Amino acid sequence: MSALRVLVVDDSAVVREALGGVLAHGRFQVAVAADPLIARQKIARARPDVIVLDLEMPRMDGMTFLRELMSTDPIPVVICSGHTDQPEVALRALDAGAVDIVSRPRLGVSQFLQESALLLIDTVRSAAHARVLRRLVAPPRLTADVVLPRATGRALPDAERIVAVGASTGGTDALRALLVPLPEDVCGVVVVQHMPSPFTAAFARRLDQECRIEVREARHGDRVQLGCALIAPGDRHVVVVRDAAGYRVELSDGPLVSRHRPSVDVLFRSVAVAAGAHALGVLLTGMGDDGAAGMVELKQAGAATVAQNEATSVVFGMPKEAIRRGAVDRVLPLPAMAAHVVAWSSAREAPSR
Repeated sequence: MSALRVLVVDDSAVVREALGGVLAHGRFQVAVAADPLIARQKIARARPDVIVLDLEMPRMDGMTFLRELMSTDPIPVVICSGHTDQPEVALRALDAGAVDIVSRPRLGVSQFLQESALLLIDTVRSAAHARVLRRLVAPPRLTADVVLPRATGRALPDAERIVAVGASTGGTDALRALLVPLPEDVCGVVVVQHMPSPFTAAFARRLDQECRIEVREARHGDRVQLGCALIAPGDRHVVVVRDAAGYRVELSDGPLVSRHRPSVDVLFRSVAVAAGAHALGVLLTGMGDDGAAGMVELKQAGAATVAQNEATSVVFGMPKEAIRRGAVDRVLPLPAMAAHVVAWSSAREAPSR
């Protein structure tokens, strides 16, 4: 009888090594992946019998990957994460299709896995024999209406220009390609990147080190300023509002919108209301359709809109849906996106598409 194949998906090299060692001792054939995007490639090459999955990872979080997997190609999944000690997190994972859950502390991972080796081995072996069914019932999808009122379409007096950016799967690299070339005098930028909350501050700091503009995680009340990009914190909606001094951002703990928090639809709607024709909406690579409805509202408010093309997108989901709805003025390859933003930001004539 051939050994059961197990794929460990975790962004921590320490955890991958510890889990791999324990499972190899249990006579499993073990492969590892640092995130769900790499896991996809490995699954395509050699389908595992069981996946051991962390929940919080950059580029794509484990819960999103779990839901995607269960809706397309169900494979038994055991969640091994330091966040499943929170009952609501554990229940969401089980509801999404996970077979079982093994909690681990955030510190002392190696010692914990050694002490719990038999439990982990037995859990994975049992999971391999579980019958997992495709999950066809999706949770209800809420729109930006649950966070802020629909755009009114009212005419706006002269205002500063603002760029609103949405991204999801593959967005960390796409945002780097977009933001690094921007000059210090580019108009203010506000970004929603689907990413778990522990990673957005670190992601913003890393971009800040690479960019000429200032990049930081948005805080409630922050001003949108020239030469600065604000990254929405993970698990908080970001709303742009306008007052006598210009634009500022407000953070919200509202419900998931388009199954995300932060949601691109919420950001885009708020910018349509606050800036109208003085805004540029940018939709980058990403799975799903978050941002498509918001981009429709941006265009209806007179804003310019641009989306990343299929050839340079890691996942051509969000841009494709916005294009399908007729909300996109221009479709550009990623390498051309920064120059387009700069040209729009610095144009002397009135904002146009």
